[in-house]
Amino acid sequence: MTKKSGNTPVKIPGKDEVIEIAGAGPSGLTAAITLAQAGRKVLVHELHKEVGYRFGRDLQGLENWTTEQNVLDAFTDLGITTDFEKLACRRGILFDSKDRVYEINDKEPLFYLVERGPGPHSLDSALLTQALDLGVEVRFNSRVKHLEGAGILATGPKAADAIAVGYHFDTDMENGFWAICDNKLAPQGYAYLLVMNGRGTIKTCMFTNFKQEKIYVARTVAAFERLVDLRMENQQPHGGVGNFRIPKWAMSGNHPVVGEQAGFQDTLWGFGMRYAIRSGALAANSMLEGTDYDELRRNQIDVSMKTAIVNRGLYSLLGNPGYRAFMRMLANSKNIRAALRKQYQPNWFKLLFAPLALLYFKGRRKDKNCHHVNCTCVWCRCGGAI
Repeated sequence: MTKKSGNTPVKIPGKDEVIEIAGAGPSGLTAAITLAQAGRKVLVHELHKEVGYRFGRDLQGLENWTTEQNVLDAFTDLGITTDFEKLACRRGILFDSKDRVYEINDKEPLFYLVERGPGPHSLDSALLTQALDLGVEVRFNSRVKHLEGAGILATGPKAADAIAVGYHFDTDMENGFWAICDNKLAPQGYAYLLVMNGRGTIKTCMFTNFKQEKIYVARTVAAFERLVDLRMENQQPHGGVGNFRIPKWAMSGNHPVVGEQAGFQDTLWGFGMRYAIRSGALAANSMLEGTDYDELRRNQIDVSMKTAIVNRGLYSLLGNPGYRAFMRMLANSKNIRAALRKQYQPNWFKLLFAPLALLYFKGRRKDKNCHHVNCTCVWCRCGGAI
């Protein structure tokens, strides 16, 4: 049985058919959990030997401002576990290019710090445990080249539109988050320091000048040493990529494409876990209900994605003076979470600016050069878009 999704038929699996999922990241495991809760047989293929392999013990932010509903409640409503270690971040410190301090303090969490990777308390491990408890079969070291039957594609980023490079480390610093918006440290992005329960992550998140990553990492470390007395032990170098895209069709043949493989990630700040979870659930429900996945994700994901692309375009143009004005606005806001949420709501100006922002990013994607050091050409731009 098939159903049209744009111009692509979507296969609706039979009750006893095994649904295969390529990729055991948050989007793939969410899809598997959703299908298994409906009584379907699910097989997940994971290329690496464990979940979250590419993240190590990276600390990341699970954003909590794009909707009024708390992100943990949203997970619960989707039937997704929240049984992972997390730190609610309501207070933090921002710095501009002149070392001016902007204190952030809100009543509600702006985001939750979580650990990524195969560790026992990570978000990835919690999702894996939930999937296994539901009877999902997960095959590690399993490379999938073709899916013939019903399935979902969730293999991660396919382009390097941004990179985050730095270190994981042990530390005796107090829990918290710090960020610096300065093009000398993070071109068109931001540098950040996250600490949770004796573990830390320091990164420069860059949207351009990737070949100079070592210089920017060194500057970032020096800045945090000067500003907040950064203390690192047992540091391990680490890097990751961001893939931003609004696809015309989020389908590959009969198969929904989810998470970063589809390009679903916040183009402004690079937050992607929430998009991954939501798109995985939408893809699974489209199979269960015979609904159009592309229509679902256009209604529930594309609006905020388009607004984020406009935000990214404006942010790139503003430079350090603009970053400074934005941080001042946040620090002076009585409700920072609401102020951030407003930035992701469409208005006449952003709708007017959207075509130009989309053209800008489309133009960037025509560049087929490999920009990253030690590239394996699996996820980078020279590997081709979806």
